[in-house]
Amino acid sequence: MEKKKVSLTESIIILIVLLAILGISVIKFGLSPEVPVLFTVLLLTFWARLRGFSWQDIQNGIKEGIGVAIIPIFIFMLIGALIGVWIKAGIIPSIMVLGFNMISGSFFVPSVFIVCSIVGVAIGSGFTTISTVGIALFGIGSSMGANPALVAGAIISGAVFGDKMSPLSDSTNLSSAVAESELFSHIKNMMWSTIPSFGVSLILFWILGNSGHMDPTKIERTSQVLQNNFTISWWALLPIVLMLICAWRKIPAIPTLFMNIAITVVMIFIQSPHESAQSLNNLIMNGFVAKTSDASVNALLTRGGISSMMATVALIISTLSLGGMLMKFNIVQSAMEPLVKHLNKPGRLITVTILSGICINLFVGEQYLSVILPGRAFKPAFDKIGLSPLALSRVLEDGGSVINYLIPWGVAGSFAASALGVPVLQFLPFVFFSLLSPVFSIFSGVTGIGLKWAKKNK
Repeated sequence: MEKKKVSLTESIIILIVLLAILGISVIKFGLSPEVPVLFTVLLLTFWARLRGFSWQDIQNGIKEGIGVAIIPIFIFMLIGALIGVWIKAGIIPSIMVLGFNMISGSFFVPSVFIVCSIVGVAIGSGFTTISTVGIALFGIGSSMGANPALVAGAIISGAVFGDKMSPLSDSTNLSSAVAESELFSHIKNMMWSTIPSFGVSLILFWILGNSGHMDPTKIERTSQVLQNNFTISWWALLPIVLMLICAWRKIPAIPTLFMNIAITVVMIFIQSPHESAQSLNNLIMNGFVAKTSDASVNALLTRGGISSMMATVALIISTLSLGGMLMKFNIVQSAMEPLVKHLNKPGRLITVTILSGICINLFVGEQYLSVILPGRAFKPAFDKIGLSPLALSRVLEDGGSVINYLIPWGVAGSFAASALGVPVLQFLPFVFFSLLSPVFSIFSGVTGIGLKWAKKNK
């Protein structure tokens, strides 16, 4: 068998077949994405052997794909542990009670969007926002009788906005680096698509959040249950303050999470001096198990632990294995590169670049690759027609990182679904910010409004 370069036609056929398998399995039959992804890896392995690729090529593709996720996987494990200890120490319950006292029923959903946006900008991590403040706000929404998918959409929209606009965000720094644009100029330039997306999202959340009935007696009852079973105090906000300080000092996520877990464990021992090492180990490993008199509170606050993240880790590993093989065999590159030759107008170039980021999210399910691959493939075209690197970096965010939360087999989407307990396909229609960002970005490219050109073309 002689190894050949993969043609454009062959690449497109492979990608369509893989996407069809994933889409039909998850959307039509409602399967969890792990097994369909593994099946596509199996099919791609058979194809690679038939095409003359060696077992070593296949294994290298898998290793290279997984390699980019080692740090995120470790962070997911720490977040799982953090959720468990935060509930045990009364941090998430305290946020819920505080929220009960501050948020009115009619303004709840848009306020969730605003709060998560602010926290996301301060922390610089959509994942951390969702898994901490997001879970607390979701609990408030559940107690108020709000639509879980709508509340999840507001939480994720705010977290994505914060992640996108924060100078501390990995994805924001990555987009700026790939496009070779200056970070703070990149953030400023993103406002042309981000502010309209934020404004329209807020209006939609206001409209939809006012529908339905929210029972105040249930809120009061839930608040009382929390106060009877957890330590509710302003002291519980200390770990959140620590997280904000770490974000301000630009301390990386791993040491920030370790410090937060450590200070929360100290709080647990202060509250319960007789807490055993075995029970603490079980809490970090398996999460917190709520045993209150309210079944809905038990269902909400029985979560966390390293083991709770293992399904997400399995999905990440299998998805990135598929992505690594697609890259190793130049399938994605072969399908994208010919487009560059025909993209000589800004509107067309920006539209295709955004669609490429969306497609890579669909095929690979990895946030970073949806930024890196289009960035590498289309940067020469942006330079050729005289667009500024800022134009490219904004497009990479609008079509790449924000979309991953909408993909059931995507790293961000599966994480959000796991943390909030709402399937991706249920909250997808309500993640307005992610849905609108590429629309306004394409509008900017077609109309020229807010479009940045290189200095020589100004």
